[in-house]
Amino acid sequence: MHAISLAIPEVFLFTPKVFGDERGFFYESFNARVFNEVTGLQPGFVQDNHSRSVKGVLRGLHYQLPPHAQGKLVRVVQGEVFDVAVDIRRSSPTFGKWVGAVLSSQNHNQLWIPPGFAHGFVTLSETAEFVYKTTDFYSAQSERCIAWDDQQIAIDWPIDFQPTLSAKDQLGKALAQADLFD
Repeated sequence: MHAISLAIPEVFLFTPKVFGDERGFFYESFNARVFNEVTGLQPGFVQDNHSRSVKGVLRGLHYQLPPHAQGKLVRVVQGEVFDVAVDIRRSSPTFGKWVGAVLSSQNHNQLWIPPGFAHGFVTLSETAEFVYKTTDFYSAQSERCIAWDDQQIAIDWPIDFQPTLSAKDQLGKALAQADLFD
């Protein structure tokens, strides 16, 4: 497995070694030893989630506040998405900055989004199945959402259409008004 740190040093893009032939393929989707060597972390994942979205669905920008802040290791097992992590730690030198990557069932890439980051993605293919591990359980009381189109963050979403949002995501707050990490 190969990993690189993106423009925000705490966010890593993992690319597994895929073994394939005419029968199909195999790859190691998670290895705690490799993850620790790359990130210096032992995340103790506690929950796996799986969602399916149709083209144009945008989910996010989601996060959970302490004491239920979540780190996420995300990947796509069918289709393609553009995935984004936004630094929402006020004390960080990269506060309000974002990084993004295309995750697909073709490239098998995974993105590590640490606690203190908001996360979102838009579905680029006709459908996409998105799978991710979290370091804490879902907590409705701790969950927050920042507007996907917040002008202060200015994410360059690779879309030329108005995305489909959930009712919750339509209520996302501006970064300047959101509850954030210190």
